[in-house]
Amino acid sequence: MSKSYYEILGVEKGADKEEIKKAFRKLAHKYHPDKKEGDEAKFKEINEAYSVLSDDKKRAEYDSYGRVFSTGTGDQNAGGFAGGRPFEWGDFGGGFEGGGDFDGFNIGDIFGDLFGGSRAKARRGRDISIDLELSFKESVFGTQRKILIHKTATCDTCTGTGAKPGVELMTCKTCNGQGQIREVKKSFIGNFSVNRACDKCHGKGKIPKEKCQKCSGLGIVKKEQEISINVPGGVESGEVIRLVGEGEAVSGGTSGDLYVKVYVKKDSQFRKDKNNIITDLNIKLTDALLGGEYNLETLDGVLKIKIPENITFGETLRVKGKGVMYEKNHRGDLLIKINIELPKKLSKDAKKIVETLRGEGI
Repeated sequence: MSKSYYEILGVEKGADKEEIKKAFRKLAHKYHPDKKEGDEAKFKEINEAYSVLSDDKKRAEYDSYGRVFSTGTGDQNAGGFAGGRPFEWGDFGGGFEGGGDFDGFNIGDIFGDLFGGSRAKARRGRDISIDLELSFKESVFGTQRKILIHKTATCDTCTGTGAKPGVELMTCKTCNGQGQIREVKKSFIGNFSVNRACDKCHGKGKIPKEKCQKCSGLGIVKKEQEISINVPGGVESGEVIRLVGEGEAVSGGTSGDLYVKVYVKKDSQFRKDKNNIITDLNIKLTDALLGGEYNLETLDGVLKIKIPENITFGETLRVKGKGVMYEKNHRGDLLIKINIELPKKLSKDAKKIVETLRGEGI
């Protein structure tokens, strides 16, 4: 590029951000492609200069080396221009009446309409969020739950077409079957046109000759719907399960999503450690010294646990494959933490035995 970015915007090298912003705004208004005297190439050049000089890091690189290294001059950014990111309308938040809005429009949306293509934005239903409480065992092995949700859903009678069953659809006269209507908007950079979904056919391009009586031709109804939720094994409290398309339905568009936030109830006997399950086992002092066997109630039923001789307090026994379910048919381990119960009161005979053990240095 023969001209410097400063020359392109018509500012001095020492210009502050406010001067650069004002210069850009003036030139963008003048050369905008939608204006009669607009110049698309010039407008892109102006935008490239502003994207660099409005960013402190890029400007410092440009001032030092005559180019910007953080983005490269040949990268295609989100706005379709080379030489750095496109300018942000948010930079002008306080520069227009309404704090970034103009004639009822959001300035970011206006620029998005100009350079984001001529398609109307796809309609999408609202997302739904619910809470789901699980027992500790359900969180370990996974489960399937069925819940009832009152929401906007596709009409069962017309399957979303809005037409009475057996009745044909005809071309929408409002949009001539296009599903979109071109609309002219005004902004500070001039008039421009955008497409929006047709209000009559809701973007479908066709309307029923006779409307469905159940949904009045909308294709959607408010109803209570049963939804099945497959909860995977190993889910943690606070995790969110997303069910695509199970949210609110909308005419002429796609349904939103259902987000299920999981809460796992605490268990009095078990706790998790990643893919392992931890539990405590209280044993007698004699069994700690001589060994023994205990029946332990686990999530898999009753397990017979062998206690080795001379086990110490706090020692952990491991039972493989009896922990948390993860991946497919894989499980962690069951960790059994040993607690040795000391007798609160000894009989005379027991005291004599202990005294004997003391004499032997035990």
